[in-house]
Amino acid sequence: MLPDASDDPPDGPPEDPPKGPPTLSAPPRIGIFDSGIGGLSVLRSVLRHLPQAHCHYIADARFTPWGDRPAAWVAARCGQLSAHLLAQHCDVVLVACNTATTQAIAALRRRWPGQPFVGIEPGIKPAAGATRNGRVAVLATPGTMRSPRLAHLVHAHARQVSVLRLPCPGLAEAIERAHADPAALARQLDAIAHTLRAADVDTVVLGCTHYPLVADALGQRLGPAVRVIDTADAVARRVASVLSM
Repeated sequence: MLPDASDDPPDGPPEDPPKGPPTLSAPPRIGIFDSGIGGLSVLRSVLRHLPQAHCHYIADARFTPWGDRPAAWVAARCGQLSAHLLAQHCDVVLVACNTATTQAIAALRRRWPGQPFVGIEPGIKPAAGATRNGRVAVLATPGTMRSPRLAHLVHAHARQVSVLRLPCPGLAEAIERAHADPAALARQLDAIAHTLRAADVDTVVLGCTHYPLVADALGQRLGPAVRVIDTADAVARRVASVLSM
């Protein structure tokens, strides 16, 4: 049973799972969480690289989206979900959410030293290497967009290119509700594509795990000359690497 939460979740359950390095099982057990269905895009890549793995996936649908929530709330909720997954004896926990990675993964690693946590970040470095005209855009939630980590990635890897930072409030929620209101999602994608075309970007970074679920629809609006960067495969390879250590 998943831990409950309120709009002001506690720091965590009364007792944490034991700290320290995991004892690997065969097949490996991988815990994955996201605010909703977005992490399924990462889960798909994980299963492609590690088909034998037992994956425990949490979609925190009750509280989706996380992108507009305070950083302290996100960190506390991530602590609750991680504790639940570790109680299921997961060998590695994959934080399949850009917002959660930027705002919580450092605290998770401090709380459970020796326990492997893998996060996901916007692919600024590969985008800067791929652009042909020097114009890159990153799409992300407001929480990711204002994080110091994103600023660091841009400074470290994209100082020689122009980076349009385009916050997409409500897009993750629209993706979650696409089955009930596809027109609302289409309008948002139209508006985003209009902004990207006006900026003449040739490379777009998907900075939220929900966004790959509409990558094809966005790509159709942008045309074949625009490359869309998703880091799910790179993250899956990192999980495989951690498990082999």
